[in-house]
Amino acid sequence: MRPHVELIQEDDYVWHAAELPAGEGRASERRLSVDEEDGSSSLRVDFHTDWGRGPGIHHANTEYYVLDGQIDYGGRKIGKGGYVYAPKGVPTDYLKIAEGTRLLHYREYGDAGFDPVESLGGARSWAEAREEVIVIDSEAMNWDAVPNPGPMPGLFIKYLHVDPVTGFYTRLVHAQEGWSDHRLAHHPCYEEAYTTQGLMEYNFGTLDLGTYFFRPARVKHGHFTTMEGGATWLLRSDGELANWYTQREWVRWGGDGVNYGPAGLQEEPHPPVRWSHSTHDLATPWRSDEDMRQMTASWQFQIDQGQDNSAVKHQGTGADPSLIAILKAMDAANLQGGHGGHDHSHDHAHDHAHDESATPDWGFSGREVEHPDERTGTHAHNWGTRVDWKDGDPIPAPIISSLPVRSRSRGRWDGDGM
Repeated sequence: MRPHVELIQEDDYVWHAAELPAGEGRASERRLSVDEEDGSSSLRVDFHTDWGRGPGIHHANTEYYVLDGQIDYGGRKIGKGGYVYAPKGVPTDYLKIAEGTRLLHYREYGDAGFDPVESLGGARSWAEAREEVIVIDSEAMNWDAVPNPGPMPGLFIKYLHVDPVTGFYTRLVHAQEGWSDHRLAHHPCYEEAYTTQGLMEYNFGTLDLGTYFFRPARVKHGHFTTMEGGATWLLRSDGELANWYTQREWVRWGGDGVNYGPAGLQEEPHPPVRWSHSTHDLATPWRSDEDMRQMTASWQFQIDQGQDNSAVKHQGTGADPSLIAILKAMDAANLQGGHGGHDHSHDHAHDHAHDESATPDWGFSGREVEHPDERTGTHAHNWGTRVDWKDGDPIPAPIISSLPVRSRSRGRWDGDGM
């Protein structure tokens, strides 16, 4: 399983000698994301000389996408936007890559292994191999409207590869300027993207040229706004990207610092210092007026379509939803116990005393929302693994990851408020 990476600007990665066995030439790679269990990886590769290797068989489902430069697959030359998909265990033709080429290189369900063959015609596929080699000039393709673009139109797609069995797919996605989604989402599959053009903002940071994320299944993310010129990225998922939305989200944690505080270490006896992390404790308006305008427009579009949506507000402002939830739970407990005849519902916009002896029971909902194999399946030890979900199955609970692994993320937003 790969770790959650969000966001990382590719300039924050170090260069390594590219792992391209059986090839001749010199190249360097940035390892955007690596699965140490099966060798899967997402790489940014620069070629310092002409490079090439003859026909052979890859040990992983392998993809090449040209950012700049030129590749030659079996005599077909493609420049920027060129895409080659070489399935695991399937014989592939020779590949030549021109000096100065920059590309994205992906390996899935296997490592960099490559078995050269004498000729393409005499090579046999592995017994378990399926699919065929795909070669595409994506620059010559038309953009299609995304069937389910979120709350409003404005997303467009170019399908590069779709696995008919697993639903794994690679595609280019473009969000036009002003496209927004005011909700958080989680998915049954992983999602990764590399930004090839433009600027988008969301709760984990700024998606601009060269930024990358790898988000395991079920991790919540969202609050998208698209800035001038729109944004384009190459996006991959290891299954169909079902969207499960959340609104009025909140996360709050805290505790008592017994030997530390804002001033530093405090070893001498002292009253514990409250220490917490929440947008309501750390609130600084990081969303611009344009962010709020776009998210409000997204919300309004849903309202106009007859959807039940919560109004958008700047995270960390207004009534704290975590406290409202606690007060409502206390009300429920007090009503069960009589609460002195206080039997009306309210939204806690007014102040009144609550019985501190109440013991509100939040109840246990985990098993009601988890996937049937959550605790017994092969990957029960790792919640971030793809869920084999289909319509009618329970929706698996989200994974809250407010502060994922990342380097010097470019962006205004801090990832809190999930």
